[in-house]
Amino acid sequence: MMKNLIMSLMVVAAGLMIGCTTFPKDDIQVDTEANPKINFSGYETYQWLAEVAVLNDPDGTWEPPAFDANAEIRYLIDGALRKRGMSEVSMDPDMYVAYAAGVDMAALEARLDEKTNMTMIENVPESGLVVMLIDAQTTAAAWMGVATADMKNEKPDIAKKRLEYAINGMFDKLPK
Repeated sequence: MMKNLIMSLMVVAAGLMIGCTTFPKDDIQVDTEANPKINFSGYETYQWLAEVAVLNDPDGTWEPPAFDANAEIRYLIDGALRKRGMSEVSMDPDMYVAYAAGVDMAALEARLDEKTNMTMIENVPESGLVVMLIDAQTTAAAWMGVATADMKNEKPDIAKKRLEYAINGMFDKLPK
């Protein structure tokens, strides 16, 4: 009995430690803009309008194997909207949801080399995600969230955490 209790506690502790792992997020910048004329408390339903991914990845190195970024982005946005009490519908929504993701693996940036104190041009792949909520009745943009980050060649679990951090950061700023 005591052995089972100790084993159960060890499994729970391991799960908590895994859930608390850190991941690189200092480069992720999130910004949002809300239409001041919109009362967000009236939105209860949404429908997907568009998903767009623009990818400049000539070497095919952006998306890790076994990782579907579009599916993950949609899943995370759905979850953020559900947390706000919204439901997805197939007809007559209160708002439409659209997003566009872009990655430029060939982006260059001037960076200061601290060792030589010289400015060097480096390949710093960049990514961006724009999420837009559109009022279905007026077709006016109600809210837009933008996240940008350096593109990192991460394992799928880290890539998911970075996406979750960015999308949650956006939706945390969505007016109530």
